[in-house]
Amino acid sequence: MNSETLITAWEGKKLVGLGNAISDGYLTVYYPHLLILPEYQGKGIGKMIVDKMQEKYNHFHMQMLTADGKAVDFYKKNGFERAGNTEPMWIYQGNEH
Repeated sequence: MNSETLITAWEGKKLVGLGNAISDGYLTVYYPHLLILPEYQGKGIGKMIVDKMQEKYNHFHMQMLTADGKAVDFYKKNGFERAGNTEPMWIYQGNEH
């Protein structure tokens, strides 16, 4: 609800994917979520959502996200790369990592 941009993918009435962006609206955008139901992965839905985000944010100075596991290769194929010698850090309340 407080994201600047939310893009969803549907099959009929079934939500099959979503991605969101948080941004200052000018220089920086952060993509916290790109979620595709497992049975819909590999069908181009994630790429479509990334492409739609790029239509809006491709001119921004910095586009950021955190990727792990299989997502790293996906994002590399879509133009993202490791941010120099930076080290990802967080305070995280979840338990799935």
